[in-house]
Amino acid sequence: MTEAEISEAIAAERWDLADVLGGLPAPSWDAPTLCARWRVREVVAHVTMPFRYSTPRFVAELIKSGGKFDRMADRCARQDAQVDTDKLVSALRDNATYPWKPPGGGFEGALIHDVIHGLDFTVPLGIGRLVPEQRLRIVLEGITKTKPLKFFGADLRGIELRADDIDWSFGSGTPGFGAEQDLAMVVFGRTLPPGRLRGATATR
Repeated sequence: MTEAEISEAIAAERWDLADVLGGLPAPSWDAPTLCARWRVREVVAHVTMPFRYSTPRFVAELIKSGGKFDRMADRCARQDAQVDTDKLVSALRDNATYPWKPPGGGFEGALIHDVIHGLDFTVPLGIGRLVPEQRLRIVLEGITKTKPLKFFGADLRGIELRADDIDWSFGSGTPGFGAEQDLAMVVFGRTLPPGRLRGATATR
């Protein structure tokens, strides 16, 4: 796909997520997510950070965290989770076309970032949202590259992931089955609710 087409997919995903978040009851913002130790509000604060932080502020926060991005991301998400939820939703909706790209990830990486973090809260909340297949195809192509696998530390040795809703597989070994978006979460090291994966390797 062209960069313009991926940019359109990013905007559509952000608008969709803003619609979901705009309808959440207040208690749901404090519900746990698939991101360890983060509630919905921390996840959304993290997703919107690229829109709310200028480059100088980002650099300053990174220096404050000893140059460790994961440490900075966690600290800033917890800090920014105190922002009014309406403002977080507006930050997502109003910046749907914002041309942010993660370092080395391009627009493909930006879509992956938004899709995965969206699933981080919609899955445990039981919302049942299905990410459109076109967007998931881009995500699946991108997340199975060496860099994301190494960064997120998913141990997929001896496992072949097979989607049961599209023609897609990854890896080799004992097969594990699931919906395409659930397998995407597996690659990113997420622990899914019971029953979403099938096969001998499901519990692993």
